Amino acid sequence: MPPPPPKKGLAAEGMPTLRAAARDLGLVLTEEQVRAFHRHWQELVAWNKRFNLTTVTDYETAQVRHFLDSLLPLVALREVGWLPGGERAARPPHWPPGRRLLCADIGSGAGFPGVPLKVVCPAWGMVLVESVGKKAQFLRHLVGVLALDDVRVEQARAEEVGRDPLHREQYDLVVARAVADLRVLAEYALPLLRRGGLLAAHKGSRAEQEVWEAEKALHILGGDVVRILSYELPGVVEPRRIVLVEKRSATPAPYPRRPGIPQKRPLGR
Repeated sequence: MPPPPPKKGLAAEGMPTLRAAARDLGLVLTEEQVRAFHRHWQELVAWNKRFNLTTVTDYETAQVRHFLDSLLPLVALREVGWLPGGERAARPPHWPPGRRLLCADIGSGAGFPGVPLKVVCPAWGMVLVESVGKKAQFLRHLVGVLALDDVRVEQARAEEVGRDPLHREQYDLVVARAVADLRVLAEYALPLLRRGGLLAAHKGSRAEQEVWEAEKALHILGGDVVRILSYELPGVVEPRRIVLVEKRSATPAPYPRRPGIPQKRPLGR
């Protein structure tokens, strides 16, 4: 049985840690967005009793480690001028009139970071890429519960999606959290990006090391690191880093290689 919907007035009082920390980062969340995040958390807790979606379900911890962390790409994009009108505009500079931004979340799992980003930026088109059947099932359920428009769940390996003409070089933004080393992640993500598009990768203390190790892979795949941005989150010891990689040239046809090969034999060093 699904959990009951949030009580009336919950948003004004709910998720105070998330609201305050987001405000410190320059993101002011609406009551509707907080209600959606709370319902996401409720569904996550309920489904996690049957499926192993995540080890973090505690209410306080989830506010920071799931929802606030998921919104860091917005802060990073704004810092590099990719969202000139703030998170509501959600458009890169010189954006063609009438065209929506398309985002792919690789290895979406329990919906992070793609679902929170979609909640805050409803004008985005969003594809949630998840190969594990039970997690993809949860994502479809969650999209329905939250009544999210223009969201598609793609149950497939990232390597398969990257070779599909319907997805290859179609996206303006790719996000990924706790998926793989940057050398591997670049091979998953860059084939999906249009030229000029960005990969926003969540990383930890090894961010700089991963960037150095991925230099050759990025060159092969047509990408280049734009910035590494660091953020302090309440209650989290190590800073969280967002690595922004721009797609500068077309990814050669042989990439991504067949499923499993990028992980077994990463490009580069």
